[in-house]
Amino acid sequence: MGNTAHTVTGGDDQRWPCSWSDQEHYYPRREIVRILLSLLSLPSSHDPEQRQYVTASPYWSSTAQVPLLMWSSKSLPPLASPLAGHITSMEELAAYLAPAFGSGPHTVLLFLQDKLSKDDFTLFGGVFGNKQESAFRNLEAALQSSSSSMTFPALEWTGESAIPSLLQEKLGASPLLVDADTLSHLSLNTSVSNLLLINLPYCSGSLKSCKEVLSGNDEVMGKVLSFMKAKDVSYTAIYTGLQPSQSLLISLPSSSEWIDLAAQSPTLSGSMCNSTNSMLVLNFVNYTLSFAMSQRFYPVSARNWFTLDSVQLQVHQTGQTGSFIGSRGIYAPAEYSFRCQSVSSFRDALLIPSNQNTTQWRLNFIDFQIQGFGLSNSTNFSYASDCAGFFTAGIWMGLITSLLMLLIFVYGLHMIMQLNTMDRFDDPKGPSISVPQSE
Repeated sequence: MGNTAHTVTGGDDQRWPCSWSDQEHYYPRREIVRILLSLLSLPSSHDPEQRQYVTASPYWSSTAQVPLLMWSSKSLPPLASPLAGHITSMEELAAYLAPAFGSGPHTVLLFLQDKLSKDDFTLFGGVFGNKQESAFRNLEAALQSSSSSMTFPALEWTGESAIPSLLQEKLGASPLLVDADTLSHLSLNTSVSNLLLINLPYCSGSLKSCKEVLSGNDEVMGKVLSFMKAKDVSYTAIYTGLQPSQSLLISLPSSSEWIDLAAQSPTLSGSMCNSTNSMLVLNFVNYTLSFAMSQRFYPVSARNWFTLDSVQLQVHQTGQTGSFIGSRGIYAPAEYSFRCQSVSSFRDALLIPSNQNTTQWRLNFIDFQIQGFGLSNSTNFSYASDCAGFFTAGIWMGLITSLLMLLIFVYGLHMIMQLNTMDRFDDPKGPSISVPQSE
């Protein structure tokens, strides 16, 4: 993934220990949630004591992606599976769709969700065949029963209208907005191409959990596909996102509505850094969001660790400030970055209110990644320490249960091997055997 960063260096200009430009630096919309304040040690020939100069680099991802799933009741052209980490461009998708929709009329179902990312399938899809826990049961059934299907894990996101415009161009048909309830009253003319657009919501700003919203969307897809099957209409279905599911959501005590700060472009005035502490300040139109980080050496692990000490949200109009403690759950080795799909203050909270007045404030960061120190190349995140550990509670329970069963088996086998067979037997016709007690 290509990454870019604006860099302000301390070196020949003798700005020690670090400095931020007074200019206003703007960030691409909906990408600010991937935050980095990096400190890169640079030796200076002008410093006889070999003090370390640092580079302060606010970071964003220059290439946003959305997944795209495509399946059909007819055969689709074959396509080699993309390599791991490959980002499919819109030009590559257009080249694939050209033969797929090259001749004859086609009916295309475009399930366009407000936001979508690969992590939605990872978090809410059924694992190890546990379909009851999956939020995509109808989608999984449709993919398995279709004649052919294609998956683009990372499709380059170039705008909200990119996919509908591309399909409209390939089909020569304008998109028709429908829903599961009104579709039954629609009369389809299969002699011409049809592009049916079904909008689906996302959990941002919803009181429902993400799994409930995605399960509801899956039910809608199931109804639409059942209708097409009942009408015996051949179709090609596409499920993708209107935009990536990255967001900086805040909710104030005076309102239950969610505000997505990722839709705005902040400035960095007030940010600072040195060799042990760093502060990233995001100044929005009506709000200021601050991330305070520090690093220290821990003798037990014999390495430096950085922690996100606090997150503060200030409302400009009222002057109110909500403060949250992050050091209890957001930490990583100083040379690593920290990443988590969801960092919130109210559900599986990694951000803890610092006082009673902050309990009514809510923060929810989706697709969150941050690094405060030890960035070697000043442009890309280092190896990420993810909040979801490899050994989950379920894995530990399975391992402990298996170990207990193994111990029981070994103990039983050992007891069986200690059994001795009698070498003397009593004859009812002869005298009884006398066995001395000493034996």
